[in-house]
Amino acid sequence: MKTIFDHRSVRRYTDRHIDDQVMERILTAATRASTVGNMQLYSLVVTTARDLLDKLSPLHFGQIASMGAPVAVTVCCDVNRFSRWCRASQTEPSYDNMLWFVNGAIDALLAAQNMILEAEHHGLGACVLGTTLYNATEICDLLSLPQGVVPVTTVVLGYPADTPPLTERLPLEAVVHRDTYRDYEDDDVKRLWAEKEALDYVKELVRENGTRNLAEIFTTKRYPAKDSVFFTEKYMETLKRQGFLK
Repeated sequence: MKTIFDHRSVRRYTDRHIDDQVMERILTAATRASTVGNMQLYSLVVTTARDLLDKLSPLHFGQIASMGAPVAVTVCCDVNRFSRWCRASQTEPSYDNMLWFVNGAIDALLAAQNMILEAEHHGLGACVLGTTLYNATEICDLLSLPQGVVPVTTVVLGYPADTPPLTERLPLEAVVHRDTYRDYEDDDVKRLWAEKEALDYVKELVRENGTRNLAEIFTTKRYPAKDSVFFTEKYMETLKRQGFLK
């Protein structure tokens, strides 16, 4: 599919309205994704009200994509709906644990990918906001998410204000293993990243950040250990509050 190979993260949007029928088609596409046991353990919270969008944006650290998009879809793991159906059917569910959080998160992310592909098919742009995990508790509060529901990602949608270039990817041999996993030697990984590290913009990033290489940007600037520990603990507290951990 051409749509797959043309995918790029769009962060700047026009103020063009997304037609209701187009939006319904995009959301319906999400529901056609594969799902554990056909349980659909996810919910899509579609935010279009400007006041709510303005409150969501700081929770995504005010990044450009979160500020101008006309639609933000908070994609949630949701065992609440299925659990309620079970109880209404006089049977007791047991989905308040880590296994079912993972199942629901997988369902949610598969639905999100379908949604993105359908949106791009209709000429829209999309960007996935990983920052959803960082302020999940605050997002729960803002969007009134009950126990059994927790956000796992956010997809912002809109008509692109510009067309960013395709981002580079590692060669296929970097991610594909035949029959069994073949671990990497240092020379292997250096070779696999060599083309990316040779790009002019990457060299400029290294210079601007005063680091020795691209890897050091990731470990000391973008995702340092202290942030990883802090936000891991914070998300675990969200999972506990939302009923997935005892």
